[in-house]
Amino acid sequence: MTRFNRRHFLQTTGALLGSSSLLKGTDLFAAPSLAFPTRPLIFAHRGASALRPEHTLAAYGKAIIDGADYIEPDLVPTKDGKLIARHESNITDTTDVAQHPEFANRRRVMTIDGKEQEGWFTSDFTLAEIKQLRACERLSKIRPFNSRYNGWFEIPSLEEVIDFVAATSTAYGKNIGLIPEIKHPTHFRKIGLPSEDKLVEILDHHPYTRQTAVEIQSFEPTALRYLHQKIGQNHPNWKLMFLLGDPDVPPADILASGGKTTYRNLITKEGLQDIRRYADAIGPANEYLIPKDNTGQWLQPTSLIQDAHEAGLLVHSYTCRPENIFLPRQLRNQEGDSSRNIQGSIAEIRRYLSMGLDGFFTDDPAIGRLAITEL
Repeated sequence: MTRFNRRHFLQTTGALLGSSSLLKGTDLFAAPSLAFPTRPLIFAHRGASALRPEHTLAAYGKAIIDGADYIEPDLVPTKDGKLIARHESNITDTTDVAQHPEFANRRRVMTIDGKEQEGWFTSDFTLAEIKQLRACERLSKIRPFNSRYNGWFEIPSLEEVIDFVAATSTAYGKNIGLIPEIKHPTHFRKIGLPSEDKLVEILDHHPYTRQTAVEIQSFEPTALRYLHQKIGQNHPNWKLMFLLGDPDVPPADILASGGKTTYRNLITKEGLQDIRRYADAIGPANEYLIPKDNTGQWLQPTSLIQDAHEAGLLVHSYTCRPENIFLPRQLRNQEGDSSRNIQGSIAEIRRYLSMGLDGFFTDDPAIGRLAITEL
């Protein structure tokens, strides 16, 4: 099979807009190179979350040091409508909230996207209350090293993340993009805490995000269609990405309206053409690219990358993790499920890139950088 020519694809879709002039002279924003790449992009999944507790400034800083092109803040709202960086509204496993007796009566059951959860939820806390908490490692059994940082770092707001990335980018002289994800937009809209307008307002307010590459993600088409209309042509350096969840499950917005269309239904060749009307990229799980059997063995690759490219969509997949337990069985070593397997992770990433992948999320950007160095 002929290797996918990324440069040709970007030129023919009109995406290559002078990236070769990036960082000429002293102008950090001479051209939006990260928005229009000619090489695979490295997205730091919740920061360098294999090495520091996720969604902390430490994780984002480590990711930038280790070579990430973008850092990812997942966004959930607080009770007073502020956007903070947490993977879920349920903060039971990612903060020390259980150690705060003053918040014990806030533990409850909440239904999010049709699933009941028990714990503490950001929508029951003001930003000032969230600031009383500290971050904890979520995967403590797999990443015990990260647990040594429990209690070190506060929960950052989106504004703080942007300020941090802007300052770090300026210090390094390297333009770092942001790839924020709006979490559960249908759910939060239902309880009176919509995120879309607030996100655009914050991004539009800061000089850094008005100029650097931004790619907004969501698992819900309704949110992306709304953002596509709202942003219009005002921010050519901003992109939208449709994340793909479980292939046999409908997106939450479709499910909430009584629909039964699944993610698998949405990525037919015709479906991809429709997605291109409101998004610039799709974000499939890696199993969409190469499925696995029930033992974790890789099966035959799919044609999704080729199909998406034919529709004019970039493909940014998730998530490459360095521990054996997350790798395809063919690439695991004998060191145990929780052991880091750098060579296996590099081999996994290079396999996807050989299929023409445009970018990938990784918990360990340093490994991602090693994987693409010789391409």
